[in-house]
Amino acid sequence: MQLDVSQVAYFQDKPVPAGTKLAGWAALVHALGLQAPVREPSCISEKHVGGSRRMDGVWRIFDKRYKAGSNLTDHLTFALRHEVIDLLVLKRALDAVPARTIEEFVKATPTGAVTRRLWFFYELLTGGRLYLDDAQNVAAVDALDPELYFTSEPRLSQRHRVRDNLLGTAGFCPIFRKSEKLLAYIDLDLAQKAQDTIVKTGAKLIARAASFMLLADSRASFEIEGERPPHNRIERWGRAVLEAGKRPLNQTEIYRLHTILIGDDRFTEIGYRTAGVFLGQRDHTNDPIPEFIGARQADVPALMTALNECNNRMRPTDLDAVLQAAAIAFGFVYIHPLADGNGRLHRCLVHHVLAERKFTPPGMVFPVSSVMLDRIDDYRDTLQAHSAPLMPFIDWRVTPDQNVEVTNDTADLYRYFDCTAEAEFLYACVQRTVEHDLPREIDYLKRHDAALQRIMNKVEMPDRLAQSLIMFIRQNNNQLGRRRRENEFEKLTDAEVTAIETIVAEEFKGYEDAAH
Repeated sequence: MQLDVSQVAYFQDKPVPAGTKLAGWAALVHALGLQAPVREPSCISEKHVGGSRRMDGVWRIFDKRYKAGSNLTDHLTFALRHEVIDLLVLKRALDAVPARTIEEFVKATPTGAVTRRLWFFYELLTGGRLYLDDAQNVAAVDALDPELYFTSEPRLSQRHRVRDNLLGTAGFCPIFRKSEKLLAYIDLDLAQKAQDTIVKTGAKLIARAASFMLLADSRASFEIEGERPPHNRIERWGRAVLEAGKRPLNQTEIYRLHTILIGDDRFTEIGYRTAGVFLGQRDHTNDPIPEFIGARQADVPALMTALNECNNRMRPTDLDAVLQAAAIAFGFVYIHPLADGNGRLHRCLVHHVLAERKFTPPGMVFPVSSVMLDRIDDYRDTLQAHSAPLMPFIDWRVTPDQNVEVTNDTADLYRYFDCTAEAEFLYACVQRTVEHDLPREIDYLKRHDAALQRIMNKVEMPDRLAQSLIMFIRQNNNQLGRRRRENEFEKLTDAEVTAIETIVAEEFKGYEDAAH
């Protein structure tokens, strides 16, 4: 099958470098009119390129020695050999070409590694079966190169002589590249660092630290959504988060968590939504101005079933727990299966996976939501870097009730995604909680307890009042404010106030301040 690979000036609103032609995924998308973004497009220069390839903005420019032919299979081969795997583009390309084209390609070189991989991906992603005999008994090849990607335990596809080491299935499959950042994060062994910190600390102190961190995470998760609910609702959600990982992740568990989160279901349907959903603004007539649109409601059940199957596939492997958490949590929020509460449940799923995989110590929640709130711009950039390029490929219209209705087939947009950047962001959040937040919380409690004991030795008063006194003094630069001094602490003498201020200053000297 011939492709038009003539020079073009622009590709998906990006100027193509002069003197180059599209190659691989970009060539396939352009020539076949595929509805999919190419995030790292490639092109081949008419000249020599130093080092055989180089980056020019978003473009990866290859030396002219890489020149691909004009056949569809030439560019499929180029992409599988030289580019980052893109299952979305691959799926849509294979859907668009006649099965006979792939059959003839396989028959021409039936033992080739790329040939068998392409054959494997065709039957996996499209669900079709080519009119081909099973592969000869040759050495099996990996679907994904384990030197370049994080993979699962391989399962041999005897028909293709391909080891299926994908992390998911045809219904939902994230990809993680072995980036320098991810490899460095994994080498930190943060789960062991957290355990080491806990071993050095008393059980009662750890229980109190865990309680504070849970409350901070729950409060931050609501604040990210711009909500300030009553304290009892925050505590209720905190208790649900604390149970993360104790039940299997499935539709029943998601519905249970959604019920706890929403509480009052009179105006919000519980469970998978039955209408469209979008993120964005509304115009002066209240019509939607979406920045992102979730999966079609008809596609949600199948997508969520596939996400849960992917989670089950990853859980018993040695895949790093934070990577698994990123795949499930971000995959969930991109699908956006609920009418409301997607963001909070998405962050709860991080805790679910980390707890289930025993990455977090028992009874403790790393306050990743607090870190996300502190790094809210980075968090939003991470989400939008994935979601924004999908929007040009989602056709929609305004419904009579001023919602959105998707009018084209978009399910594949939510099935396949490169989760490397999301995992790097999540790992940065986990690193801060382990190396900074947990030790800081323990340090705070130790200093607080020492100050409390010294104050009680100086002046006998109820614990609650002494704790408030510490807080007020710390909030006012180690001095008790005049209003507090003249009201609830009017019975203290000036000498006692000065002594207590000195105690607080001494015990918290050098402490990195944070809200408590």
